[in-house]
Amino acid sequence: MAHLLEAMAIPADRANMAPSFTISNRQRKHDLRDLDLVSMTSRLGQEVCRNLKETPCSWISSDTLAAIERQGVFNLVFVSDRKIRELNKQWRGKDRATDVLSFPLDLEPDFDMACVELEEEGFEVGEIIVSVDTAIAQAEEYGHSLEREVAFLVTHGILHVLGFNHETPEDEAEMFGRQKKILSSGGYIRR
Repeated sequence: MAHLLEAMAIPADRANMAPSFTISNRQRKHDLRDLDLVSMTSRLGQEVCRNLKETPCSWISSDTLAAIERQGVFNLVFVSDRKIRELNKQWRGKDRATDVLSFPLDLEPDFDMACVELEEEGFEVGEIIVSVDTAIAQAEEYGHSLEREVAFLVTHGILHVLGFNHETPEDEAEMFGRQKKILSSGGYIRR
């Protein structure tokens, strides 16, 4: 029986603004109901924004970050290794399963910044696709919980959507340094 999870993570405390997440489980093999994905994504969204405020990057302006915090939406989709392999081949030309794929959509909202408070729908920032099969295998390999592994993959995906990469040693150091701080401050410490 398929365990479909459809949710929208919206921060309960709007004083701690964070982007929202749509969450969709499109695989049937693993039950994800034990993971509190709504709280996890809300916390990680807050921590990513906090990190970017403390240590800004050159390509995301403070106005854009504020819009992402208030109205940004990330689509988080859980799939099987088979599906992520298809997507990896189609979009990256790599015929193998991977743990996470990220597809940036739009860092800039289409609406006027002066009217951001009036905009109810928000804007899609990007899509993050996670293979549950690979996440489970990696959690076992690294000796930590599935929750911690999913938090890592979601954080990694968010940063990719926001324009971070690990193509050069310098870029890798920055991205992985941010990941570590975000996960630690969010309570997802690697044990």
